[in-house]
Amino acid sequence: MDRRAAKGWTAAWRTLGVAEPAGLYNRLLDAWSEPQRHYHTLQHLTECLTLADGLREEMTHPEEVVLALWFHDAVYDVRAHDNEARSAQWAVQALGDAGLAKDACERVEALIMATCHGAAASPGTPDSALLVDIDLAILGSDEARFAEYEAQIRAEYAWVPPDVFAVKRREVLRGFLDRARIYTTDTMVARFEAQARRNLASA
Repeated sequence: MDRRAAKGWTAAWRTLGVAEPAGLYNRLLDAWSEPQRHYHTLQHLTECLTLADGLREEMTHPEEVVLALWFHDAVYDVRAHDNEARSAQWAVQALGDAGLAKDACERVEALIMATCHGAAASPGTPDSALLVDIDLAILGSDEARFAEYEAQIRAEYAWVPPDVFAVKRREVLRGFLDRARIYTTDTMVARFEAQARRNLASA
């Protein structure tokens, strides 16, 4: 884990005024390092946290966004359809046990659930819109990183027959490309939209 990201984890708890639960950091690292993961790994988490660090001034509750990012793919079963819900449940339980206020726990839960990325998704708050855009920033990465990302996704779905995967993956990418805007926030549109459209069209 990137040292700056690790410091951000500690700082978030300190700023929120509650004690970091013993062992939680290492349990999350272990979760993000599970062998079935190829894209949803510490690499993805670090990329998200690094990007978020430079966008703190645009956030209403930056510490909650940081913690939501740590938890947003903490549960990842490639064959399941409730990973976000289970990740959110883990977050709410851990944050509540640590003494974080109920309204803050609910905001973190909503942030995590916003990453379901429905085709017609409309994040409900500025923080959730920004967090979703951060999670999707990979689509607007440079060509080499995008190619790596595509290979990593294929590895996670290695159990799916190639012809079936090709059709389903094309549907997913087309869903993003068909949006009027891939990203919700103006900042992320300016930074990633054009490259994301080039990547998706090529893929």
